[in-house]
Amino acid sequence: MDALPKWADIVLIPLVNLALALAVSALVIAYIGENPVEALTLMISGSVGSAYGWGYTLYYATNFVFTGLAVAVAFHARLFNIGGEGQALLGGLGVTLACLYIPWPHWTLALVGASVGGALFGAAWAAIPAWLQARRGSHIVITTIMFNFIASALMVYLLVNVLKVPGSMAPETARFPEATHLPSAFDWGAWMGFTKSAPLNVAFFLALACAFGVWVLIWRTKLGYEIRAFGQSEPAAVYAGISPTRIIMVAMLISGGLAGLMAVNAVQGEAERLVIDSVQGAGFVGIAVALMGRSHPVGVVLAALLFGILYQGGAELEFSMPAISREMVVVIQALVILFTGALDNMVRTPLERLFLRRRRRAA
Repeated sequence: MDALPKWADIVLIPLVNLALALAVSALVIAYIGENPVEALTLMISGSVGSAYGWGYTLYYATNFVFTGLAVAVAFHARLFNIGGEGQALLGGLGVTLACLYIPWPHWTLALVGASVGGALFGAAWAAIPAWLQARRGSHIVITTIMFNFIASALMVYLLVNVLKVPGSMAPETARFPEATHLPSAFDWGAWMGFTKSAPLNVAFFLALACAFGVWVLIWRTKLGYEIRAFGQSEPAAVYAGISPTRIIMVAMLISGGLAGLMAVNAVQGEAERLVIDSVQGAGFVGIAVALMGRSHPVGVVLAALLFGILYQGGAELEFSMPAISREMVVVIQALVILFTGALDNMVRTPLERLFLRRRRRAA
């Protein structure tokens, strides 16, 4: 029996980790001479205190839902896919090719086509590290890190030498046709106060649909059971007739496809063209989102919302408090990642001992 009840693992530990991260951040802010309470108030009001803030917060959260789900699916098979950055970059290429070179009559069809393109390219980029792990024993962490750099270099080459608009100095593609533009928050939520500047778009609903799909896959299908069984014990899974090669390949293909879908939001929905570094670190944030969300789709969505608040609130904090630089905002975000990821056991171990002691006393 686990020492911790499920509610403590899912709710209590992440909240304690977050509180510790914010406490240390407050000390850092106080050290540079600013009021930490005022800074926290500015972050919250700037991210969720207006329709403008929500438009950016939910946009960032959408990116993190996709990359968080990608990491979570791989986690269930005990695969540490940290290649979401590269897979999302290649997903952007798939979305771009689908939007630029197929004459879609309406955005709904373009959304389907771009989603297929992004997922296929992301999955293809994850397939090579998966095959190397399954058939050659190469560690998935090393290969996915390497493929992040290869993807970045490949995208720079393509945008500078192949896909760039002739005569333009900007390393970006042409703007996608009007029929591929996704409805923004202003189009379907102007009554809530969203303006035309809000980057939030219908890809947000696609992210929620993917979260529900991952929940069905992992907990309601035979394949999901096999993925979880393999992740819990490979020898037991093999004894039960589950093929390690098949599970590694399938889990990583799904993981890469989910990461590639992030491009629907960032490339098709917001930029409406492919630009350099369209991912902007969301692949790495997805690792922290999956860890904090305990690899459960509901937890991933909530953790993605938190990091969306940190990103948007951090931008507002940087603007309103000149003494707090962009680097300081990154430090605050890094502290949250540190406490929810690397230092998780610092909170978990004492809580496990506390609950175990209480259970023994009750018995």
